[in-house]
Amino acid sequence: MPVTSETSFLRLQARTQRFTLGTPREFRIAPDGSHLLFLRAASGEDRTHVLWKQDLATGGESRLGDPDTLLGGGAEELPAEERARRERTREQGGGVTANATDAAVRVAAFALSGRLFVADALSGEAREVATVTPIIDPRPDPTGTRVAYVAEGALRVVNVDGTDDRAVATPDGADRTAGLAEFVAAEEMGRSRGYWWSPDGTRLLVAHVDNSDVQRWYIADPANPGAEPNVVAYPAAGTPNSKVALAVHGVDGSRVDVDWDGVDLPYLVTAHWSTGGRPLIAVQSRDQRTLEIRALDPDTGATEVLHTDTDEHWVEIQPGVPAWTTGGELVRTEARDGRYRLVVGDTVVSGDLQVRAVLDVADDVLYSASADDPTQVHVHLGDQRLSTVDGVHTAARAGDVVVLSSWSLDWFGPRVTVLRGGEQVGEVAALNVEPPLAVNARLLTVGERGLRAALLYPTGHVPGSGPLPVLMDPYGGPHAQRVLSTRGTFLTSQWLADQGFAVIVADGRGTPGRGPEWDRAIAGDPAEVTLADQIDALRAVAAEHPDVDLTRVAIRGWSYGGYLSALAVLRAPEVFHAAIAGAPVTDWSLYDTHYTERYLGHPETNPDAYRRNSLIDDAPKLDRPLLIIHGLADDNVVVAHALRLSSALTAAGRPHALLPLPGVTHMTPQTDDVAENFMLLQVRWLKSALGA
Repeated sequence: MPVTSETSFLRLQARTQRFTLGTPREFRIAPDGSHLLFLRAASGEDRTHVLWKQDLATGGESRLGDPDTLLGGGAEELPAEERARRERTREQGGGVTANATDAAVRVAAFALSGRLFVADALSGEAREVATVTPIIDPRPDPTGTRVAYVAEGALRVVNVDGTDDRAVATPDGADRTAGLAEFVAAEEMGRSRGYWWSPDGTRLLVAHVDNSDVQRWYIADPANPGAEPNVVAYPAAGTPNSKVALAVHGVDGSRVDVDWDGVDLPYLVTAHWSTGGRPLIAVQSRDQRTLEIRALDPDTGATEVLHTDTDEHWVEIQPGVPAWTTGGELVRTEARDGRYRLVVGDTVVSGDLQVRAVLDVADDVLYSASADDPTQVHVHLGDQRLSTVDGVHTAARAGDVVVLSSWSLDWFGPRVTVLRGGEQVGEVAALNVEPPLAVNARLLTVGERGLRAALLYPTGHVPGSGPLPVLMDPYGGPHAQRVLSTRGTFLTSQWLADQGFAVIVADGRGTPGRGPEWDRAIAGDPAEVTLADQIDALRAVAAEHPDVDLTRVAIRGWSYGGYLSALAVLRAPEVFHAAIAGAPVTDWSLYDTHYTERYLGHPETNPDAYRRNSLIDDAPKLDRPLLIIHGLADDNVVVAHALRLSSALTAAGRPHALLPLPGVTHMTPQTDDVAENFMLLQVRWLKSALGA
């Protein structure tokens, strides 16, 4: 299909990976303030990420790790372990997509095509270090002397000059790994790593994972029947998890096993080893109602409980904690008085803010938080707010240098500024392509619960000129917030509006940013609660905006949004007249342990919750148009979800449409022509279903 004025946005959006290519990210700042390292594609349409260095005195940039040069212009070939890592982090770019440095931010290590590369920030030299291959997750020790990496399931160490490559932590048998994160840690807990260096670079705290009891699922490629299926150790709700143990391994070959109650507290949430004190771990019970912070003695393996947090529903995991200040005070977060609060020692330091994440800990704490408006996220240092304009902000810090990344409704893409002592001294250029689309999102607070919503009309629409068919475009579930004060959040929603819809995006109970009670309102019944909030938002917006036509309402979404869309036409057909359900969870017994059991409990003790919240038994109720879309290579929400619902609908004699996407994972298609036609197909289907 040729690119036209009508369709060029879709192709450009795909080509630029939703206009994110060229965004600088993963900042590593030298503690002496001399330079910083970061990742960025060379342009807004280049999918290959490069490791860059910026001289903070001059602002000059140079390429430190360029995949085209290091691979001799050859194509990148990803090992299976790296593909899995990128799927868990939803990384769609190529090249240097992750890196780690020593404490001085001089030695940087990264993987390309499963090979280890090391770059020296001072000399500018980057070279390959010969190792066992393929490798994953290379990390220099804090002194810059050695690099650890994982290959063939073992944690290995090599000197930066390529000598003395050896295994320091070897799996104890088949189906076991040392130094890697297990599936639920990477997918649900935000822990993508499985080892941590000691500050002096002589020892490592290593996660040993035993997957032997985890059931195996087989993700086949029906479009290529000769291809071997992808075998995934997938811990579905109620089934055995990976067994995780910890040990302290010395580079001299020593080993000390960590005394940690992995029976009552089987989830290793995170670990932290800094100069501020003993190594810290956070461990959680399987029902997630108890989380303990423990300090461990690396010489004996003994652990001491420093803090225990409990909740009748679940204890929320917050990024960046626990940690030590340089003065030896414990940094943690705590759900208290309707807020997630930041606690240093015994003192709450975040006031009435809603803490989102801890970004850096030194003598004081750098963190992000929201005040009364959850659509705004600001960066705070102690009682000082560093971000000064409305929007969503995050930051990195070392010494007296802070790199602040800011998104807003007033501009597209991030503005990245370098602060020293709180004053701007430089910036890092973002090379994103500017979208050829004007976003006109009205942020609203609606309904008796003060739901945050956005309303988008077609470009040029004059209020009062006539009713428009409605398209609800939610995620609507835990872990993802859609209504934010940033322009990029609403690009696809605006394009959909420009096709002739009044688009409404609403965040209901369970979505982030509103506090513990808001999060826990979905406990045991996310289906009823999240659907009720979408209906309430729709009706409240329509009451104030007469151009919203409640007689023609469709809903579309992906993942939890796909589940919510199918739920809407099955259980509220008087409100919703058509739905597109992308990659929906339809049977919660097929989804993973850590996520599902948090909200529904264990299926053996709470089977009614699984029946109430799954969609299969609702199939006979369908009397509205429903299009189900699912990637056949999805190893997170497996295609069995879509097939089971489709089978139940067929058995009940309920017409519906099912669109399988060969080779597509849980991430939506991103090649130019497929991504364009994928969206155009949905719009044509929606208009036909609504008679629009």
